[in-house]
Amino acid sequence: MEYIILDIEFNGRKFASEHPMEVIEIGAVRLDASLQYKDEFTSLIRPIYFSTLNSFIKKKTGIPQEEIDVADRFPKVIRAFQQWLDQSPEDVLFLTWGGEDFKRIIQDLRMHKLDETYWMSANYFDLLKGLLRARGLKNDVSVEGALALLELEFAGSAHRALDDAKMTAEIFRALFSELDLERAQHYKDTFSNARERKTVKIAIKAMRTQKVEPTWELVAEHYFPGEDALADPRKVAELQAYFAAELAKK
Repeated sequence: MEYIILDIEFNGRKFASEHPMEVIEIGAVRLDASLQYKDEFTSLIRPIYFSTLNSFIKKKTGIPQEEIDVADRFPKVIRAFQQWLDQSPEDVLFLTWGGEDFKRIIQDLRMHKLDETYWMSANYFDLLKGLLRARGLKNDVSVEGALALLELEFAGSAHRALDDAKMTAEIFRALFSELDLERAQHYKDTFSNARERKTVKIAIKAMRTQKVEPTWELVAEHYFPGEDALADPRKVAELQAYFAAELAKK
């Protein structure tokens, strides 16, 4: 077994747009079965849309615009990354901080009409959730917050992919004996977001407080106003399943 600690940066933006966000940097660290460092991968990516980084992303990541301007496009970088990954044995587990990394890579693969088979079948473990379970925490923490919590020191730049991957690797080493790696998972498409799922949970709690029997119809009518809020039937099915699961809890 080898472990690939993966982190990506993407060109998020503050305004609504029909164009997708894109991966602008990939960083990864390879650990052997004994959790010893083997090697690393890092590359910037020049996006198709919003190739000029906005001030928020430049300040957050510190990525120089001139380096983005000369970086390779996603297809070339992901092929190089795949070649690097293929140096590991067949038994590999990815470690990520949250589920966004796999989502963004798969979305970019789809945008460029590239084969996503490897990524859809790969096993990954969400180390953020692993930390929350291991330490009985309820609120998400950042990678930097986790380092402080575990009293780990690291010299690097937060929000640069390779440095974040290295930080995450240190957290993984420190927590390894406390983690249930059987909770590793495959990527699964989701059509609702965390805010929408939280809205369902809030709706159930509010109706129970008011001694009203929670039903999906009431949730949809009063907590998801607007014609487009539930326009996607895949999102509706997902939120209905989430509603049923939450309703079944005490």
